Parts: sequence; structure tokens; C-alpha cells
Amino acid sequence: MYAIIETGGKQYKVENGDVVYVEKLDAEDNATVDFNVIALADDDGIKVGAPYVDGAKVTGKVLKTGKGKKITVFTYKPKKGEKRKMGHRQPYTKVEIQSINA
Repeated sequence: MYAIIETGGKQYKVENGDVVYVEKLDAEDNATVDFNVIALADDDGIKVGAPYVDGAKVTGKVLKTGKGKKITVFTYKPKKGEKRKMGHRQPYTKVEIQSINA
């Protein structure tokens, strides 16, 4: 059984026990979070919601919150002597999927 969940403007395919890195959630470590289910697949087939599947819920446990690796952003304008170098670290939340309820 797997589910397609939506969080942070993105969609993830998850199963029980999966660990996923999602956009930063407003939750403490070891907190329980629920996700919206877009589609659900089991032995009976696939259920697709409009926009969400009624009565379906995916529960996860927040393992940690952190920042990703630094990426370098460099912008310049040729022949003008204008340049700018910046770095960016995207915040994330590491979540372990505990249950998928249909």
C-alpha cells in the first residue's frame, strides 16, 4: 500500500516506514503530523481524490529539522563590472511515515 501526499507545494509517494525530506514544517522534533492524501493505492486498486481522498490520512513523526547543503548563487552583468555572490541553504524537515489509513 502506498499513498501520494501533498505538503509544501510538492507531492511525495510514501509507504509505511519511509523517511522523506519535506519542506520545512512548523512542528517540533518527535511531534506527529498529518498529511493530505491525493491518491491511495492498495490491493483493491487506486483511489484518486478531487482534490483529496475522503477519510484517508497519512501520519508521520518529525525526526529532525535542519538545513540542506549550501549552494552558491552568482549573478553578474557583462561589461558593467557588476557581480554578486550569495549562498543559500534550504530548510527541511525529516519525517518518518508511521501509518497510512484508508
